[in-house]
Amino acid sequence: MAKADIDFEKELWDAANELRGAVSENNYKNYILPLVFLKHLSERFDVVKEEILDQLNEPSSDYYTTDESEKAYVLSDPDEFRSRNTFVVPEEASWQYLKDNAEQDNIKVIIDDAFDVIQELLTSYNPQLTNLLPRIFVKSELSAKQTGGIINLLSHSKFSEKENPESDILGRIYEYYIGRFAMAEGSGAGQFFTPGSIVRLLVELLEPYKGRIFDPACGSGGMFVQSLKFIKEHGGAKSDISIYGQEMTAQTLRLCLMNLLLRDLSFDIKLGNSLLDDKFPDLKADFVIANPPFNVSNWHPEDLSEQDPRLFGPRDEFTTDGSANYMWMQTFWSHLSDTGTAGIVMANGAMTSNSRGEKNVRQHMVDKGMIDCIVRLPDKLFLTTGIPACLFILSKNRNGKDGEHRERMNEILFIDAAKMGTMASRKLRVFTDDDITKIAEAYHAWRSVTSSEVDKPYEDVDGFCKAVTLEDVQKQDYKLTPGIYVGTEAEEDDGIPFEEKMESLKATLLEQFEKGETLKKEILANFDKF
Repeated sequence: MAKADIDFEKELWDAANELRGAVSENNYKNYILPLVFLKHLSERFDVVKEEILDQLNEPSSDYYTTDESEKAYVLSDPDEFRSRNTFVVPEEASWQYLKDNAEQDNIKVIIDDAFDVIQELLTSYNPQLTNLLPRIFVKSELSAKQTGGIINLLSHSKFSEKENPESDILGRIYEYYIGRFAMAEGSGAGQFFTPGSIVRLLVELLEPYKGRIFDPACGSGGMFVQSLKFIKEHGGAKSDISIYGQEMTAQTLRLCLMNLLLRDLSFDIKLGNSLLDDKFPDLKADFVIANPPFNVSNWHPEDLSEQDPRLFGPRDEFTTDGSANYMWMQTFWSHLSDTGTAGIVMANGAMTSNSRGEKNVRQHMVDKGMIDCIVRLPDKLFLTTGIPACLFILSKNRNGKDGEHRERMNEILFIDAAKMGTMASRKLRVFTDDDITKIAEAYHAWRSVTSSEVDKPYEDVDGFCKAVTLEDVQKQDYKLTPGIYVGTEAEEDDGIPFEEKMESLKATLLEQFEKGETLKKEILANFDKF
């Protein structure tokens, strides 16, 4: 089975639908994903235990022994398993035990007890993992039959890492569920899910081969997982990167931690609001990759210190309560190393916003040569929001002193990808591999030191990409819409979904009708006076 495909979506969704009626769809993930995670830990323990046992019985191995008590000691030594990225999972917390008891009336208690056992292992290993697996089944409305049904469906041999070695099968199942639950959950899912093709494009643009990767709005950890895939595809090792993240929702943080543990990644993920309570004030990352929530208003910039080191200037002039978009920008910039690069998904409105607290920041970023590239994205890339989006690439290696990239302080590359992508369904557009390659190659060719590093040297392409001087951007009143520069129609988008605009227009029209009626009555009353 090809790693890129999952050919059992139906079986996976059947498992989720066992919850129907007892659990709302937007809570499916809280029951299914912890079970997938427990299954992973249990199967990983079984695989590693077999590996150790083979070594104990192999005469040419350093572990070889005929002493049964010594074998038993090694097979129960937690450190032996921790050194191989797993835990000793007691029988009562094993997947096999859950499967054997799936038809029992007290299966909900058995699952929650298993969660307790695993939780104790996790907490003793890393205090950040506290409360990763809370007791949720006993107090749920699920019946014993429904609960056992989920276990039986997830026990299918197709879903087994032991049956599918080297396939990252449970990691891929977790990823499938994250995306599928986002579809079911609608707009509320935007807090934890960024569509795969956007994440892949960002990672291909930034090329995070090694170093510190930071996501201050990390959601369920999709940016980190895609970075790992990129590293593996290019022959690197997961030990080449260190991962840092911050997430403001405890429930989403749990999804992220499980996601990273499934891949045996080392990480430092903290709970908190990155805008008002930056948990990594001293972190300087080689790569910042993020999809922060768009257009957040009433986020209380007045709670920031006047001396907040992230601010480019006076707080009242460089923030606005109307939108947090540009506070995110200042946060990302503050966390870049001397040669670091940030890739950010942002609402289209950020490219042209004229509110003082946003335009001041954008003007500062242009004047100081912070912006490397702007990519306008097509519509329908997000399942969870209708807001049109773009990518901002910010970089501290624009002076050409890192030996890998040319000096380009006086330029910004604009790419218009608004017409790219393929409709995967009536509602969702995705980038093909060719789309991603085309965009990434244009950016890499533009910033590279020599053309020998890329297949062909950079050239402007009418309607797609253009390298523009800062002076030309300043002449356009600091507008960053690619269409203005690359030769396509200059569409300015305020980032407000069509449906919201229609509601607003309708409300305004009704208000004007009412005023018209009032005015009509006043005029007729005046006529009556004569």
